[in-house]
Amino acid sequence: MNNGLWTVLGFTIRNKIRSKAFIIMTIVLAVLLVVAGNLPVLIDKLGGGDKATKVGYLESRQPEIVASLKAYYSVLPEPDVELVSIAGTEQELKDALENGDIGGFITFENIPEVPQGYFPAATYNAKSAFSGGTSSSLSGALQKVKTDAIIKDAGLTDDQKQQLYAPVKLDTQKVSFTNEKGKTEEEQGMAVGLTYVMIILLFMAVMISGQLIATEITAEKSSRVMEIIVTSVSPLKQMWGKILGTFIVAMIQLIILVGALVLNLMSPQNKDSLDKFGIDLSAIDATLVIYAIGFYLAGFFLYATLFASVGSIVSRTEDLGQAVLPITMLTLVGFYVAMFGLTHPDHILIQVCQYIPFFSPFLMFLRIGLSEPAWWEIVLSIGILIASILFIGWLSAKIYRVGVLMYGKRPSIKEIAKAMRAYKV
Repeated sequence: MNNGLWTVLGFTIRNKIRSKAFIIMTIVLAVLLVVAGNLPVLIDKLGGGDKATKVGYLESRQPEIVASLKAYYSVLPEPDVELVSIAGTEQELKDALENGDIGGFITFENIPEVPQGYFPAATYNAKSAFSGGTSSSLSGALQKVKTDAIIKDAGLTDDQKQQLYAPVKLDTQKVSFTNEKGKTEEEQGMAVGLTYVMIILLFMAVMISGQLIATEITAEKSSRVMEIIVTSVSPLKQMWGKILGTFIVAMIQLIILVGALVLNLMSPQNKDSLDKFGIDLSAIDATLVIYAIGFYLAGFFLYATLFASVGSIVSRTEDLGQAVLPITMLTLVGFYVAMFGLTHPDHILIQVCQYIPFFSPFLMFLRIGLSEPAWWEIVLSIGILIASILFIGWLSAKIYRVGVLMYGKRPSIKEIAKAMRAYKV
């Protein structure tokens, strides 16, 4: 049949899209990504947003320092701390914290005689030790109060004090040895984020889609349906029909999921929240997106052909997990090496493994996003990857050709090689 490939492809697409598992999984993942896309605004809302944390203090302890703290926060456009006076002892502070009247309280070192110029130690008390935002704010405010107390009698003018307190501006930029301008801190941050997301997506696509391809082939073989199919469609067309059909379904699902995430991230309610976290989606490099798509496609087809060939030599679905274990281990190694490379993109391990075709979809893209590989490194890695896809595709087709007709125990490598010499793809 000349149209055998399209018949298998269409059947695979219809069969997977109509399945309840696909529909339910897509809906669940889409809902999760909608929630993830709105995490910035949810964090603001659930975390109190711009609402200041109420911090209690005792009226009788260090009134001058407390007055200076109040003056410090009163001039801020959006203060994140509100000082609340509590009369009595520390027990009253604890009771107010337990009742939720305050978010924490500050206490000062209580010494009978304070030496001249001595600034007492302070402690911020909260229900959780991880109160980094409020604690850091109070630390900065106390540092300002202490500095004011020290320079109070130094005779500085108000203009000199403003210059003293003005923060030093320091920008971070990645040096580029091939372009005139390197990446800014925002562009580098977005490159790290895109690289991380692409590695996760490729890993999920390989594991989920590859398992689906292998499972479907093995199920057809174990139910003897394969014997009927091979009489109408050649094994080569059958294999590529299943791979392309699964790929199209995976792309449809991916477009839905990524679209749900991106649309929610770019929605107006998230704009201010993203700005607070320093996330600028417009800083994503378009070239990096093109590389991401290319390496995603290459990695998918490289592993899909391997899963298809392994699935064809297994007669029972119970034995499939053991059979695909080597491919799974290859994927896991590439994934974990890429996770290591996020912080060490120029490590010698990454530079060597970027030429290994099973790892290059992860690692070459990682180096393009986070480092600056030479043009010949990129060309060489992509060339090896394309050649490997063609060779593994050809080899997988030969294995598939003989594997689908071999039943019983899983054949040995010697038996497969002997059968491959007897048949031509």
